[in-house]
Amino acid sequence: MKQHYDIILVGAGLFNATLAYHFIKQGKSVLVIEKRPHIAGNCYTERIHNIDYHKFGSHIFHTSNKKVWDFITQFGEFNNFINSPIANYKGRIYNLPFNMNTFAQLFGVVTPDEARERIRR
Repeated sequence: MKQHYDIILVGAGLFNATLAYHFIKQGKSVLVIEKRPHIAGNCYTERIHNIDYHKFGSHIFHTSNKKVWDFITQFGEFNNFINSPIANYKGRIYNLPFNMNTFAQLFGVVTPDEARERIRR
């Protein structure tokens, strides 16, 4: 006898995992088809010798939306990582992405108009 599903999702990444979760909560039957031997798509983390190995590169989740944060944190613990990239240019450290502080350090400007003018040169 054939199995009937209300919803078929191709791929078990974060987007489809979220869809499957919501569809199931609505009482739908869901089939998720995934070609890889794991779930979570490119956010997959493997534990090797008690060390988390990010097979497809590191992943950072960030949101300022409390509803999204409350939803996602029900599935696991998150650490308080803050992404603060910097650039070392000619031995000096600069903020990334570029902001007024970066332009002030690089060009000695203090307004967006001054920064735009300096960049145009």
